[in-house]
Amino acid sequence: MPVDMSLSDCLPADWRDGLFIGRVLRAEGPSPLLVAQGIAYDMSQVAPTVAQLIEMLPVSPDAGEALGALDALDLPLLSPVDLQCVKACGVTFALSAIERVIEERARGDSGAAAAIRERLEERVGGSIRAVVPGSSEAAALKAALIEDGLWSQYLEVAIGPDAEVFTKAPVLATVGAGADIGIRSDSTWNNPEPEIVLIVDAGSTAVGATLGNDVNLRDFEGRSALLLGKAKDNNASCALGPLIRLFDDGFTIEDVRNAEVGLSIDGPEGYRLDGRSSMNQISRDPLELVRQTLSEHQYPDGFALFLGTLFAPVQDREDPGRGFTHKVGDIVTIATPRLGRLVNRVVTSKDAAPWTWGLSALMTNLSQRGLLAKRDAA
Repeated sequence: MPVDMSLSDCLPADWRDGLFIGRVLRAEGPSPLLVAQGIAYDMSQVAPTVAQLIEMLPVSPDAGEALGALDALDLPLLSPVDLQCVKACGVTFALSAIERVIEERARGDSGAAAAIRERLEERVGGSIRAVVPGSSEAAALKAALIEDGLWSQYLEVAIGPDAEVFTKAPVLATVGAGADIGIRSDSTWNNPEPEIVLIVDAGSTAVGATLGNDVNLRDFEGRSALLLGKAKDNNASCALGPLIRLFDDGFTIEDVRNAEVGLSIDGPEGYRLDGRSSMNQISRDPLELVRQTLSEHQYPDGFALFLGTLFAPVQDREDPGRGFTHKVGDIVTIATPRLGRLVNRVVTSKDAAPWTWGLSALMTNLSQRGLLAKRDAA
């Protein structure tokens, strides 16, 4: 594990009370994990993948193999999703909308951002926070901004009727807690994006949540929104974990709506940045974002949905006015009391562990273990 930490360091404050799903790497291969009353159970004999396990809920943990207390588990923790599509919603907070417009106007130049930020916040900072996306008031604000020469494609998805939804990472390409996260080696302006991620089953129901880091290259996307794919989808550029917390009487969608997501970055040179993302400031309700992601689409293995972030990395790291960008060796911690801590170390995507375990490798492994045949027979 690149980050020197134990599983117990990552767990939610009330991990003995919740119901969780995760993935661990055993000697024979990756296995879905169900955690109930603080005990971890290997569920691979019941459901070979997390996607299948979610479709079987509710399922008795006694159907699996008891591995012992979760905090004493000595197995590598993987990203908690496997066959799910990994989707993300952008510009879901007013502040993130302003930052995206700044990227666009600055053409990816961090040094030009400060003056643009001042003008935009003076003109739209208060009004953009006050309108409901897609409402008549939002349409009026749009007309005023067009007249003032300040309209942007990012404001369209911030206050217009349609949310921005994109694919963040290929199936099986996400990394888990403790792993390295990757930043393109040719990016000079980039940042983490601390987010809550909803887990949605094949029937379109949000069944739980986890933490995510939607790593972003501000210079690439700032040059053109058509570079979103290069800005968002790179080797090891999407982290999820540590576990999926399933919704139950003690943890509901209301906990997501009111969560305070903390972020800390500890740099190798002694730099420290602290930030927060308050979910109660989101412009679109999380379940509305699920609805817009579904649109006229089907997800037979379900999907993971990043909900966006309020965090805006404007604190200068070195030169005044240039804001924040990552350095190799940064330790990024994203945390909430109910979901735990997602900790990753920053490296370049070139130096991160290559993504070699795709669908073919997974299916081959499960077949060799006899799990696909057992599942088919069931």
